[in-house]
Amino acid sequence: MTVMTLRIPDDLDPSIRAGAEAAGLSLNAYIVRAARRQATLDAARQLATLGLGEDLAGEGDAL
Repeated sequence: MTVMTLRIPDDLDPSIRAGAEAAGLSLNAYIVRAARRQATLDAARQLATLGLGEDLAGEGDAL
């Protein structure tokens, strides 16, 4: 596991905390989930750019 320090702008802090609370997650878990989701979306976009988005590995998975 890697330890990171994240500085959240003051104007975003309340909405991020509210989102974490609404999801029933700690602030840390909420931010990790958001980062993981964005990394997955970025990778999916890259695969789609390569023309691999329609049928991944022939197993019916699609973007």
